Amino acid sequence: MASRCCSRKQDASVAICCRDLILIHWQERTRPHLMAPVKVFGSAVFANAARVMACLEEVGVEYEVVEVDYMAKEHKGLKHLARNVRSTISKYVLRKYAKSAQDDLLREDNPEEAAMVDVWTEVEAHHYFPAMAPIFYECVVFPARLGTTPNQEVVGESVQKLSKVLDVYEAHLSKTKTMYLAGDFFSFADLCHFPFTFHVMSTPHASLFDSYPHVKAWLERVMARPSLKKLSAHMEIKP
Repeated sequence: MASRCCSRKQDASVAICCRDLILIHWQERTRPHLMAPVKVFGSAVFANAARVMACLEEVGVEYEVVEVDYMAKEHKGLKHLARNVRSTISKYVLRKYAKSAQDDLLREDNPEEAAMVDVWTEVEAHHYFPAMAPIFYECVVFPARLGTTPNQEVVGESVQKLSKVLDVYEAHLSKTKTMYLAGDFFSFADLCHFPFTFHVMSTPHASLFDSYPHVKAWLERVMARPSLKKLSAHMEIKP
């Protein structure tokens, strides 16, 4: 675990990267108020980096963004790759910096709630994200960065897959009548859905969510969080 590298008795520097998209680098000093801002190497326009920034916003930790030139493949360069250490950065941030029970988006003090958070985090990673990612790239990233038009066959297949996934979400939320996925509390499971959903909501396929009233209401609650509204102002992908 990366936290073992840090010592409260002396200055320490730790660098960690997630999915080749972001790098966190911080210096922890003896006195908490002297702790330097967390540095996130990446950009809020990329979902994995945005997820980490959202966690930092939620726990109220100061950070600064160091832009990485993905078009120039800077993230593939030896200098950047040398910083990489495999880890689950978002969860690490939440465990390290949560100051109160209200900040505990992993719900680790409650085994049952923590299990539900884990379940829906896995659902996002293995079902929601794979269905949504092609829509994001074809309709948002490629047109903005490469000047291409969406491959409608790829998009159509992804929309169908996403519809089936949303059927499951709608059934769950309508049955449990909870405000969020894991219960009546906002958690890391909800936060994980934010970055890709934000981008897909900017495409013509945002209307898909109109057919799922419970899902749409849940996403509106997620998007309305001050931390995510603040972050979303920096997430637009421009040509």
